Amino acid sequence: MNFWIIQGLNGLAFGSLLFILASGFSLIFGLMRIVNLSHGAYFMLGAYVGLSAIEAGANFWVAILLGGVAICTLGTLIERFVLRRLNGQPLAQVLVTLGIAFIIADACVWIWTGDPRRVPMPSELTGAFRVAHLAFPIYRLFVIGVAFALAASLWFLLERSRLGAMIRAGVDDLAMARAMGIRTSLLFSVVFCLGSALAGAGGVLAGPILSVYPGLDTDMLPLALVVVILGGVGSLLGAFVGSLIIGFIYSYGQALFPDLAYMILFLPMVLVLTLRPTGLFGRQAI
Repeated sequence: MNFWIIQGLNGLAFGSLLFILASGFSLIFGLMRIVNLSHGAYFMLGAYVGLSAIEAGANFWVAILLGGVAICTLGTLIERFVLRRLNGQPLAQVLVTLGIAFIIADACVWIWTGDPRRVPMPSELTGAFRVAHLAFPIYRLFVIGVAFALAASLWFLLERSRLGAMIRAGVDDLAMARAMGIRTSLLFSVVFCLGSALAGAGGVLAGPILSVYPGLDTDMLPLALVVVILGGVGSLLGAFVGSLIIGFIYSYGQALFPDLAYMILFLPMVLVLTLRPTGLFGRQAI
């Protein structure tokens, strides 16, 4: 019984990390129709920036902020000066973002070497939370709490704010949003900045659990893609539910069927796309 509970909590924690990464990816994909293949690299680079900040004397919370701000700035520059010039050219956008991912990956190896490194967790979140015979790391419970708080904050932003109304209008019908006077270029920059910041901050949060290593980007990006496709493009609820589903499948699959873990992981995506091409909570654009 303890095994199932612990693996379930591990799946919830991993799914929470996936949501932090995939929520921004889903917003960018849903609004801008850009398959940003450099999103996983932003996640990895944010973790390295946070690690460097901690090694320079900053505390963990400042490192999260610096990781988010650094990747937000990088993402804004890439969107403004690279992706905007390729508007309406999806293949070129895919190739450019893939190239940016390779550049970031090589730069990380050059600057931080190829050795795996763990981001130190804050002292106040070390140790385990114990109930009866169960013990679970406090830090992982903290990550779960952050993901739920982020989900609530993004829901409020998207459903109860003017900016959220514009984002939803752009996701549903971009041409009509432009006709209504919405400054879509500014909206694109804001969404890309937000998505990039979430990836950078999420990388720092994931550091104490996953460590930071070359290839972290290629490990996390396919999972984020699965989450977005499974949940539905542009759907915050879909990203949240999809992240938890993939988190549980990944945790139990690795523990029970390690040789078939990836088949078990990608099979639900294939089934969902076969039965519901728009994903669990996705909608066809108007």
